[in-house]
Amino acid sequence: MNGNGGSDTHFPSSADAGSSITHHGFKITTRKLPILKAKPIEDMTTNLGITPPEMIFGDNSVSITHVASGWYINFNTYSALDRVDKTGDSMLQVAHSKEWQSTRQEKHQGITEVVKPFDWSYTTDYKGTTPPGISFQVSTFAIPLELLRRPDPILFFDEVMLYEDEMADNGITMLSCKLRVMPARMLLLCRFFMRLDNVLFRIRDTRVYIDFPTGQVIREYVAKEDDYEAVRLKLANGREDALAQMRDPNRLSEILPVVDSSLEQFLTV
Repeated sequence: MNGNGGSDTHFPSSADAGSSITHHGFKITTRKLPILKAKPIEDMTTNLGITPPEMIFGDNSVSITHVASGWYINFNTYSALDRVDKTGDSMLQVAHSKEWQSTRQEKHQGITEVVKPFDWSYTTDYKGTTPPGISFQVSTFAIPLELLRRPDPILFFDEVMLYEDEMADNGITMLSCKLRVMPARMLLLCRFFMRLDNVLFRIRDTRVYIDFPTGQVIREYVAKEDDYEAVRLKLANGREDALAQMRDPNRLSEILPVVDSSLEQFLTV
């Protein structure tokens, strides 16, 4: 959310429209801009009702639009943060949470309200923003991994960071998107990753797969998590550096147990 006026305010211009490709009637666009400045952060804080993460790329986004029908799915920072628990019921109760809230108030001095309890890990189950009244349907069609393993040429690839926070030097929490477009299909991964040292590992993955010839869109959501010590013990038995693997979301995704999942589809034609 952008504010009005002031040297700290950034307004995305036409030059910031991002990179895009149109293929088989789908327009895929990514936008990557600098971290938000003070005024937009204040506006976002007011509208969300929570203090935003330390590094917030509020103007970044990924969008996929089916030009003929107008259907779209968009991944943006504000909507993702709006899915964070604001009641405090899901807040990780660790010794550093109060310290984190205190330092965050000092950093954003323009925010005068007392920081309300909320999930300071910024965990989100965000699956993307779609048009109102047009919804995915529960499906049994899994994403065809064997097709994605083919050495097809990549027509378009990008990675977009939406937000990141080091949790008062107690770990890391981040949300990012990665996508690749091939001649007959594309895959987008929106991944939330959290490592809270000595407490918990957590991953929330949303994958969007599109088969261009048929117009079929498959959306898969998978949530994984496990205790820090349980993960450490699993990795300690291997030959690789356990600490390095504990910082690798791809490696952790292989060993964290699934706690929730869903599979949906939408036909654009």
